[in-house]
Amino acid sequence: MDGDMDLEISGRSASEIAESLRALVERGSLRPGDALPPVRALAERLGVNRNTAVAAYRQLTQAGVVVTRGRGGTRVADPAPVAQEGFAVDSVLRDVGTGNPDPDLIPDPSRALAGMAGRPVLYGEPVIDPALERWAREWMREGLAPAESMRLTVTSGAADAVERLLAQALTRDDAVALEDPCFLTSIHTARIGGYRPVPVAVDDEGMTVAGLRAALEQGVRAVVCTPRAQNPTGASLSARRAAELREALRDHPYVLVIEDDHFSMLSRKPFHSLIGPDHRRWALVRSVSKFLGPDMCLAVTASDRETADRLAMRLTPGTTWVSHLLQRLTLALVTDPQVTEAIEAAAARYADRNDAFARRLTAHGIPARAGDGLNLWVALPVAARDVSDQLMRRGWLARTGDEFVLGEAPSSKRLRLTVHDLDAAGAEQLAGDVAAAVRAVQGRVMAAEVA
Repeated sequence: MDGDMDLEISGRSASEIAESLRALVERGSLRPGDALPPVRALAERLGVNRNTAVAAYRQLTQAGVVVTRGRGGTRVADPAPVAQEGFAVDSVLRDVGTGNPDPDLIPDPSRALAGMAGRPVLYGEPVIDPALERWAREWMREGLAPAESMRLTVTSGAADAVERLLAQALTRDDAVALEDPCFLTSIHTARIGGYRPVPVAVDDEGMTVAGLRAALEQGVRAVVCTPRAQNPTGASLSARRAAELREALRDHPYVLVIEDDHFSMLSRKPFHSLIGPDHRRWALVRSVSKFLGPDMCLAVTASDRETADRLAMRLTPGTTWVSHLLQRLTLALVTDPQVTEAIEAAAARYADRNDAFARRLTAHGIPARAGDGLNLWVALPVAARDVSDQLMRRGWLARTGDEFVLGEAPSSKRLRLTVHDLDAAGAEQLAGDVAAAVRAVQGRVMAAEVA
């Protein structure tokens, strides 16, 4: 719908205008994606001050009714859920876009469970098990500049930690810098929280300095960064890039910097932090889900004292704390030499399988290089959606890069593939089918151009 159409918008105050527009959305007169009139045009039509129209749109944005897209204007929000990681439901296709770890590489907890007897934990006790805290302090310390002053918190996974960290620092419509392309859960968290995501480009060395500087100039109150195995690209911060990012943040010590080091023990890259020694608001999050399994919903957050205190207020003992049984199980596993050996073997397996598949793709004429992490981020010479459609006809279900891009962007020419559980024959078949799908799309494009 054209935003300049003669919509029945009324009102003199911001609240009245917002309520009028909300009613149009609820009646279906305005549908998801429809453009609203420009602020100046709306103010002139209703005979109100421009600031009144701005305030009305702000109310609707905060309520999640509309979204603001810069030069793209203000449009009715699409209530469709953000794509999530995991298996596709009820699909007969071979799913190579799950983002899941290999279940065969997740340690068996049965032996650790047998030795977990201990006294009951009661209301009012510390939310972090003392033995786990002692182990985690060493785990979180390495590579972290303000390690001596860090406080530890345990949450139900990394996504839970990031959501709570943002909620204690931001209010609706606050700007938050997110990597672009972005981890699906971060997109979901920003949407649910009503925060305004500011995209920061990612290259082979991680979050770009120019992108972060631009985001800081736009007044972001928080930055979420993946220092290693960025999902979906597999990029990791280099020492040089991390130093440059710390320099860019030097004049913004109270911007909350959240590092989600989700791959941690499985990563083949060194950890380089963008948290400087004098930064005032920061948090490093490490979960166990990638190496102990997604059902082990536990993450450790190291942060400054004030951030830790605010985070603790949202973890009331007896209601939102993480079970001490789960904490004890985690500790038993990560301190078991057999388990740590298995984690190291899993790390090598993921890296080897991804490297081997990248070589297969390259041999089939699709140049590819494996990054760090569970997935491959494959560049294509044609639109990924068209290649994905061709792959479905060949029995494969893949994720396109479009799902990971923030805001509006041209059709992605990337596939994110999860291939580490394919045997050699399956990997060869998929590589050949990707190449065949690309050739089919190229042929169709050439035919259309000739016609």
